Amino acid sequence: MKTIVKLAAAAALLAATAGFASAQTVKVGFSPEAYPPFWAADASGKWGGWEVEIIDAICTEAKLTCELTPIPWDGLIPALTTKKIDAIMNSMSITDERKKTIDFTDKYYNTPTAVIGPKGESFTADPAGMKGKIIGVQVSTTHSAYVKKHFTEAAEIKEYQTQDEANQDLAAGRIDATQADAIALDAFLQSDGGKACCDLKGYVAPDLEVLGPGVGAGVRQGDPLKDKFNAGIKAIRDDGKYAEITKKYFDFDVYGSDAAAN
Repeated sequence: MKTIVKLAAAAALLAATAGFASAQTVKVGFSPEAYPPFWAADASGKWGGWEVEIIDAICTEAKLTCELTPIPWDGLIPALTTKKIDAIMNSMSITDERKKTIDFTDKYYNTPTAVIGPKGESFTADPAGMKGKIIGVQVSTTHSAYVKKHFTEAAEIKEYQTQDEANQDLAAGRIDATQADAIALDAFLQSDGGKACCDLKGYVAPDLEVLGPGVGAGVRQGDPLKDKFNAGIKAIRDDGKYAEITKKYFDFDVYGSDAAAN
């Protein structure tokens, strides 16, 4: 009888230990598309970039084993709510609309929103400048919501599955402008194709309701992972790891002002 009890206790301990280990493994969803300098795949298909390093640093501080899990962009939130993934860390802006469905951690970066267009054409990144233009944006993004709200006088708003597709159509002359995160668009403008075709037209006016206070990690509503991620974000900000990673990619702090924190 004692042997049976001991075996049962050992089995229970093993099950509890297995459950604990499983709870520490977090599937982090991301859209498998190049978004330099945040995301880029090497020749072997391994993903790297600023956001990938930040994710690794946050997860290390939070004592989580994070597994990058590729999901198409417009499927990220459905994948989170149906528990196919446990978190989203993919330059997703914190917005009130998204918070109706998921929770967000504190922000881990916040950069301006820009508009680029063909060289030689002079127009501004505002409703007057966008009037009559064909504007390309990535589907299911804050940028898509922004142009639909503010650039209603545009001739057409075209949505793309990836920002790269919008950039390529701009370079080919099929659209007049595209709007996205300023740093990501700058990376395109520094590429051979971007240098040849396009330049910065300006930054859009702030709209906290649409663009949000910055980028955070998305988690299921009520999930304690939020607190763990928040602790990790704070730790890498406090111990200098955030600055150390950022200096490898940027010559300024992409975190933004504290006033924009979530």
